[in-house]
Amino acid sequence: MTGAAREALAATIDYAGSRTQFGRPIAGFQLTQKKLADMAVSLNQSQLVARRVGELKDAGRIKAHQISFGKFSNVRAALGICREARSILGGSGITTEYPVLRHALNLETVYTYEGTHEVHTLVLGSELTGLDAFR
Repeated sequence: MTGAAREALAATIDYAGSRTQFGRPIAGFQLTQKKLADMAVSLNQSQLVARRVGELKDAGRIKAHQISFGKFSNVRAALGICREARSILGGSGITTEYPVLRHALNLETVYTYEGTHEVHTLVLGSELTGLDAFR
């Protein structure tokens, strides 16, 4: 998940640096920089979540709700990064020249098969409230 987001961000930064509009790279526009900054922060947060979940698993202290938290959070963040990347790439974002749409489609599948987003939501809700909404 974070690898797909990382590649989408890197491809978008490269594109924004080379794509010119109004005589300058789009990377120099405020809105593009805001989007790139948001994507970078989201990616870094996802990497930290993945690291912490891995540390807990390696230590034998992982709990089901922590796994759900990692999957819920990181798939959502990676999808958001890919969607924002596609918006910066414009029409190029839906071509095979850039990996962004391919990653977004793969992540849509992960959103479903990794236990489904809704189930992770219920696992987290149960942990927060002490009540099982799915039984």
